[in-house]
Amino acid sequence: MLSAQAKPYIDASVPVLRQHGLAITTMFYKNMFESHPELKNLFNMGNQANGSQQQSLAAAVFAYAANIENSAALAPVIERIVHKHVSVGIKPAHYPIVGNHLIGAIKGVLGDAATPELLAAWEEAYGLLADALIDAENRLYQHNNQLPDEWLKLKVSEKTHQSDDVVTYTLQANDQSPLPKFKPGQYISVAVHLDDLNLRQIRQYSLSDSNQHHTYRITVKREKGDEYKPRGNVSNWLHHHVRVGSLIDVSYPCGNFTPDILNEQPIGLISAGVGITPMISIIKEISANNPTRQVLFAHAARNRASIAHIDEVQQAKSVLNHLKTVFFLNESKKENIDEREGRMDLTDYISNEFKDGFYYICGPQAFMDDQRDALLALGVNPNNIHREVFGPESLNNII
Repeated sequence: MLSAQAKPYIDASVPVLRQHGLAITTMFYKNMFESHPELKNLFNMGNQANGSQQQSLAAAVFAYAANIENSAALAPVIERIVHKHVSVGIKPAHYPIVGNHLIGAIKGVLGDAATPELLAAWEEAYGLLADALIDAENRLYQHNNQLPDEWLKLKVSEKTHQSDDVVTYTLQANDQSPLPKFKPGQYISVAVHLDDLNLRQIRQYSLSDSNQHHTYRITVKREKGDEYKPRGNVSNWLHHHVRVGSLIDVSYPCGNFTPDILNEQPIGLISAGVGITPMISIIKEISANNPTRQVLFAHAARNRASIAHIDEVQQAKSVLNHLKTVFFLNESKKENIDEREGRMDLTDYISNEFKDGFYYICGPQAFMDDQRDALLALGVNPNNIHREVFGPESLNNII
């Protein structure tokens, strides 16, 4: 618990961080990478280049300061961070490095306003957060029966094109031994070496199948980039270099976007684009273990041909008697009764019984925000709405 001496200084930091947070995090990353260039192998340098990671951390620091004694608000956010850290191999030794450069950046930006008392308060607050994360990460490492920075080297046994820009990879151990089990909705990290950057880069991809014991499956969209966003270095590398027989490093399964498959309450699976991937894993597990459950499967895409694994969604209909599917398409030929043209609007699908259900949303950040707002407007309990976020996100969008 934060000491009585430190609390007033942290409280007073909230408006300061709101004003100067981005300058602080920009200086923090710059100085840390200059002192420890090896850490570039752990961070998404694409997000560094476009500034989104700096903005996300600024919001996170602000949200932490504003909610430092609200453990109920912080707990789900910390859980998500813990899973992300374990999936990339964060170690306790990394925390003093981060803390040193974060405090240094606060001092560097605020100048004389960063009094010794203020800096001491932030050292205490950061120490509490670091200890909580280290303890939770150690528990998750032990639960996974893995060591920090332990990776599985898996072979690509199958490569299937879902569309021009979406490819599915099936992975297995070289000796075809069983792989660690996962919960539907979880992801694995993939680590590759990019020669043009001379960096090892790590990205997370949802597992897009039910537990198969000897295989994992991921579905990767190639981010080609445009005038608004840069190309995806790792997704393009995977599409261009990985073949059947290739060996790649992947993490143990992680992630807390994991519904209770056996729960009898209705469940809504809401996705857009490649965000469909964890939903495939979830609906297949429900089909196998809870076939009488009421399920709403809603997906937004450019057109029906661009929907990955749509055949598996249709297969689930033969098992799930209470499955409703609806596809919101930009280009709809209206040849199927479950197609709608235009933006997703679930007003007609959230009946009284579904208002008490659980909802899982995955897709671009703006899409997830819009759908969460729409569900709240329809009377859904906010505690029953869950989102999967892979890129940087402002924590004050969650808290």
